[in-house]
Amino acid sequence: MIRVDASHESARYCDGLSRRSFVQLGVAGMASVGLGDVLRAKAASKAGGHASKDTSVILIWLDGGPGHMDMYDMKPDAPADYRGIWRPIRSNVTGMEMTELFPRQAKIADKFSIVRSFYHNNGDHFTGAHYMLTGRGGVSGANTKGRFPSIGSIATWAAGSRDPSMPAYVSVPFAGSVGLRPGYFAANFLGVHHDPFITGGDPNSNQFQVHNLNLPSRMSIARLEDRHALNANLDRMERVADSRAFDSLDEFDRKAYQLVVGSAARKAFDLSREDPRTRDRYGRNTWGQSTLLARRLVEAGSTFVTVHYGGWDHHWNLEGGMNNFLPKVDSAVSALFEDLSQSGRLENVLVIMCGEFGRTPRMNNGHDGQGTPGRDHWGRAMFVLMGGGGVQGGRIIGSTNHLGEEPKDRPLTMGDFHATIYHVLGIDPHISFLDHSGRPVHAVEQGEPIRELF
Repeated sequence: MIRVDASHESARYCDGLSRRSFVQLGVAGMASVGLGDVLRAKAASKAGGHASKDTSVILIWLDGGPGHMDMYDMKPDAPADYRGIWRPIRSNVTGMEMTELFPRQAKIADKFSIVRSFYHNNGDHFTGAHYMLTGRGGVSGANTKGRFPSIGSIATWAAGSRDPSMPAYVSVPFAGSVGLRPGYFAANFLGVHHDPFITGGDPNSNQFQVHNLNLPSRMSIARLEDRHALNANLDRMERVADSRAFDSLDEFDRKAYQLVVGSAARKAFDLSREDPRTRDRYGRNTWGQSTLLARRLVEAGSTFVTVHYGGWDHHWNLEGGMNNFLPKVDSAVSALFEDLSQSGRLENVLVIMCGEFGRTPRMNNGHDGQGTPGRDHWGRAMFVLMGGGGVQGGRIIGSTNHLGEEPKDRPLTMGDFHATIYHVLGIDPHISFLDHSGRPVHAVEQGEPIRELF
C-alpha cells in the first residue's frame, strides 16, 4: 500500500487513529467499507427508484446558531424587543423579505428558497448540532461524543466522489461543530476514512496551501511510482487471500495515488487560478475565500463540501456581531449563487446554509451588563437556506407564528432535512449501514423530502 507522510501532524481521533493525511492509507478498517460497498449502496438506491445523479452539496455551517429573526424570518410588526434592530427589505421575489444587511442576496432571491419552519425543540448546542448534522439525538453538553455518522459521511459512503481524482468529502478550512473537530461532521462507526478531508489553513492567506497534496522533500514522484508498482505486484501475489478486501484496498490505493500524483486536485485547491475580481466578489476574508474554494471543489468533482463560519453564539452584542458577519455572508452567498448560475452548474449543486438552532425571539438585556442586548438559544424555530441541485428558487416553505416562537405552518424535522439532501444526491434515504454492534441503521430515521422545494 502507498503511504505518503503529510508534512503536519493532526489531532488523534477517539479510536486512536491519526488522520495525518487523506493519503495515509493503512489496511485496518478499510477492507470492510470499500468500493464494493459504494457500488452496493448505489445499486440499492437505484432499485428503490432513486435515479443516479451527478449532483453535489455545499453546506455552509453557521456554527453557534444564527438568529432566524435577524436574517430570513423577520417580524417587523412584532413588539420592539422581538423584532430586533434591522429593517426587512424586499427581494426580487414577491413576498420574500430579508434583513437590510442582505442587499446582494435580495437581488438574486429567485435562485434559492428559505425554509422557515424547521424545529427540534432543543437549545443545547451539542444536541442541536448532532440533530442537524446526523439527523439524530443522543448527545448533550454533558455527553458530547458523536454517536452517528454525519450526513456528509453517509452521502459520500453511498455516492462516492463525482470524480475519482478528487476527495469525495471535504471541509474548508476545517470540520468543526461547537468547538469539536471534526465533531459531528465525522463518520463515527462508518470509519475514519469516511471523515472529511480537511484543507486546514486560511484560504484568504496569500500563503494558503493544502499540505496533504504535496510530497515531503524526501519523496519524489519517481520514487512514489516505484513504490506504487512494487505494492501492486505484492498485492497481486496475495490477492487470493481475500479478493473483496484487496479490491477495496486497491480502490483506496488508486485514489490516494491519483490525488498526490495527479494535477486535478492541486489545481482545484489553488485559489490563485481565480480572477482577482472574482475573489473580490466573494469577499477577501476567510469565509468568502472558503466559499469560493468550495465552489471550485464541487466543480472539480467533490461530492460534499462543508464551509465553516464560526462565532454565531450572540448572547450579547448582537448588533456588533451581525453588522460584522452579515455583510460577509451576503457577499459570499450571493457570489456563489451567481457563479453557479452563470456557469450552468446550479442545477447540479445544492447550496445549504444553516446552524444548529435559531435564537430566542425576544431579545435579552445583555446578560446583566456583560454587553449590549443579544439572543439566547432556541430550538423551537429555525431557518435553512437551500438552492440549486433541483431545488427551486424563490420559495418560502413554512412559517412561524407572529412572534417567531414556533412553526405555524408546515413544521419540519431534521429527518425531512436529511431526506431532502439525499433526494438531491440520488440516494435512497432508507438505505442502511451497520453500526458497531452489527445492527442495521437507516440513513434517515423518519422523514421525507420536502416536496414544495421541487
